Amino acid sequence: MTRKTRIRAALVTAAALATAATVTVGVSAAGNDKPANPTKKQIAALFDGWNAALQTGDPKKVADRYAKDAVLLPTVSNKVRTDRAGIVDYFDHFVANKPFGTKIETHVNILDSDSAIDTGVYKFDLTDHDTGKKKEVVARYTYEYEKRDGVWKIVNHHSSAMPEG
Repeated sequence: MTRKTRIRAALVTAAALATAATVTVGVSAAGNDKPANPTKKQIAALFDGWNAALQTGDPKKVADRYAKDAVLLPTVSNKVRTDRAGIVDYFDHFVANKPFGTKIETHVNILDSDSAIDTGVYKFDLTDHDTGKKKEVVARYTYEYEKRDGVWKIVNHHSSAMPEG
């Protein structure tokens, strides 16, 4: 092999190594851009924000916690709510009973950096807006959350009274 051929081979090898190193660094850096998954505690705390919205007595503030395409299968209504107007209507009646929710049992599954499910059992202390009579309702729940435009929204919410009451 001539000196000129050896130099050319060395340059080609050096260029190939530099390209491989650049690609490797690029792939490693791209992998670091992936958002971190939320913690189970962070997802469980989304209920606290929803419950605080209930405490305002403003059904629109509660509905703001839901995505535009959310589905609500509510505890004390047989009607499935699939748009903001329906969700506001449900909570207009529900907040009249001054509900205060408390989780009894929680199970959170993190699906990825932008979606999670919180399911379990909660209870609501309700006050009848006409009589002032208080009652407690225990129900099963499932909240499916998605991060939309950087904000966690409820995309599916199912709540049903415990069958063995």
